[in-house]
Amino acid sequence: GNGGAGGVQIDHLVFAGPDLDDAAASVTTILGVPPVPGGRHAGFGTHNRLLGLGGGAYLEVIGSDPAQGEPPEPRPFGIDGMAGPRLVAWAVRSTSIVADVARAGAAGIELGPITSMQRTRPDGVLLRWSLTPPQAGPLPFLIDWGETPHPTADLVSGPHLRALAVETPAAASVARTLDVLGVDVEVRSASTERLVATIEVAGAEVHFD
Repeated sequence: GNGGAGGVQIDHLVFAGPDLDDAAASVTTILGVPPVPGGRHAGFGTHNRLLGLGGGAYLEVIGSDPAQGEPPEPRPFGIDGMAGPRLVAWAVRSTSIVADVARAGAAGIELGPITSMQRTRPDGVLLRWSLTPPQAGPLPFLIDWGETPHPTADLVSGPHLRALAVETPAAASVARTLDVLGVDVEVRSASTERLVATIEVAGAEVHFD
């Protein structure tokens, strides 16, 4: 419970792989709906496709963008070293990211520096947003869309995100951080880190990781 703080909701899940076409094909096979082109992240060496998950959440399918050449920094989420696509990260939506990062910091949780990003949609509209470092792993990063229309505004929703479970050897620490952030997801103790989403599609529940 978050004591009536309004509740922080999952903004999106990140399904990453070295090759975007391959990752998108996996999603289409598992969920039965093809993700639609999102755009390029200039300077980061990645591009994405998106799939609505209902309730204001979406799935970001991200991979390396061969058209960009090698970026100055390693691509996010460890994409460069991945053997194949998997669910690697998740983001929670903030409407005041500076305040949220400060509040977490006061509780001893460092979410990292806030940076601004942008991408141009296929229709030419420029989207800008702020976020803490997008990282793979059990802890979410924060994203604040500011004045930008949320990506789900024009995504067709078929699949529906029902739950997210975080499996990690550091269950107690992860659970405490999520509690401070006001995020309500299941944390399970496990020997390796894994994210498992329960997604309802065509009346059946699919476990997606």
